[in-house]
Amino acid sequence: MATATRQNPAKDVNNTSVRVEIFDQAYNLRGSDPEYILKLAEYVDAKMRAVAEQTNTIDTVRLAVLAALNIADEYHLLKRNSHAGSISYVQRAHRLANALDEVLEDARHAG
Repeated sequence: MATATRQNPAKDVNNTSVRVEIFDQAYNLRGSDPEYILKLAEYVDAKMRAVAEQTNTIDTVRLAVLAALNIADEYHLLKRNSHAGSISYVQRAHRLANALDEVLEDARHAG
């Protein structure tokens, strides 16, 4: 499981150094949001551990690549679904705007 400890910031006070552990390896990472960095590290750690459980691979580089591929797959599926959803919303918004225009036009002619 990923863990984190904060270290003193270097030059930039908005760029805190966070020590995380991913798949039993320690990394010092910098960023403006230590909690977010920890969440990312926990996510990657969980992915690597899940891949390790599903495969007979003990090579950490292979596990990291397989975990990265899984994360990339999740990202692209979410991106595709999000894009498809946004197109649907845009189409619906156009239909509703056209319907509103028709109602307003009818109201102008009636009034």
